[in-house]
Amino acid sequence: MQTNFTPTQLLDPDVAESEQILRKCVHCGFCTATCPTYVTLGNELDSPRGRIYLIKDMLENGRAADAEVVTHIDRCLSCLACVTTCPSGVDYMHLVDHARAHIEKTYKRPFMNRLTRAILAAVLPYPGRFRLALNLARLGRPVAGLIRGSALKPFAAMLALAPRRIPAASAFAKPGSYPPEAERRGRVAILTGCAQPVLDPGINEAAIRLLTRLRVEVVVPEGEVCCGSLVHHMGRAEQALASARANVDIWTREMEGEGLDAIIITASGCGTTIKDYGHMLRLDPAYAAKAARVSALAKDVTEYLATLDLPAHMPKGITVAYHSACSMQHGQRITLAPKQLLKAAGFTVRDPAEGHLCCGSAGTYNIMQPEISAALKARKVKNIEATKADVIATGNIGCITQIATAAGIPILHTVELLDWAYGGAVPEKLTGLPLVST
Repeated sequence: MQTNFTPTQLLDPDVAESEQILRKCVHCGFCTATCPTYVTLGNELDSPRGRIYLIKDMLENGRAADAEVVTHIDRCLSCLACVTTCPSGVDYMHLVDHARAHIEKTYKRPFMNRLTRAILAAVLPYPGRFRLALNLARLGRPVAGLIRGSALKPFAAMLALAPRRIPAASAFAKPGSYPPEAERRGRVAILTGCAQPVLDPGINEAAIRLLTRLRVEVVVPEGEVCCGSLVHHMGRAEQALASARANVDIWTREMEGEGLDAIIITASGCGTTIKDYGHMLRLDPAYAAKAARVSALAKDVTEYLATLDLPAHMPKGITVAYHSACSMQHGQRITLAPKQLLKAAGFTVRDPAEGHLCCGSAGTYNIMQPEISAALKARKVKNIEATKADVIATGNIGCITQIATAAGIPILHTVELLDWAYGGAVPEKLTGLPLVST
């Protein structure tokens, strides 16, 4: 793609990077076939190619974002299926990140939109506030139907997603070290996260139990904060970078102390962002090298488990539909390890049709774009249920929350199944399953 940025514009490192990304696009349109919003809406401007044209025009002309640009960029899930598909290597992820930051700086959103985004940014990254908000959701649930068609529809979407039972806080989320059950062969830190320990603390509990049985010491560092993903995708760049710097400091302290073999992440959306810390902080001379080191150590829990010697198991007679989260398959390019681990643990694994398409969760997308999200969820659940599987496994809490609201099959994290297979208790969600023996 030909670009026409001025030399002065290119002095801005973010503009210079976006210009290089834009130049790689050859207008081929392969991305349209795998873009969930284009497949759903059929609008060229709701495809990666269409958004690239909008971003190019906005940045080249050095103008503020307008309502049209914001509408179509906001509809992007950042699923990154287009990045996987693109034959030219267009780095759409960092281009749309730049566009969102530009929108945040130059566009004044309508009041209710600003309010909703501010509330999400002030609540979701903080487990204590998030737990309080979920408890308060019980009071608002009776009016959800009344506000669904109004300007308050994002709040109706929040109420629909809020679980009716909130698990108790887990001791595993508190800072501390969990020693291996036998002679130590590794030491890792684990990301506690922000929404996940409130919605489903059993995920990290299963990961820590499994790793310590496999002779890996697990540390939950003091002072860890949200990875920054949620606000990063809102275009709140400085808030995201502040979170990144805080975590880089925490994990660097552990690396320089007793050492770390990996930083384990059990939410693939967080993993995609943490693996990008090196890029996010590349212009910060005090953090660039440290952030790159952290990104290199970041591993999805299945990615790390695949490096360990695990015994093969006899078939369990349980069929698992594996839902590959977008942040796992497109963001981190991890496609085989989770399925191979499940198969080695004795499960029969099935791939749902259209596995490349997003389920519609995408961080806060199911709150901010509830109609498109609902259409994608229905399509995803239909494909999953067509596998006739007994359970669904995935690697991202957002996908678990989204799919669970519509699927008639239990859904849980891959590591919960692996923990069970390698000596752990039956996951609570499976205790009533006829095929499961306790």
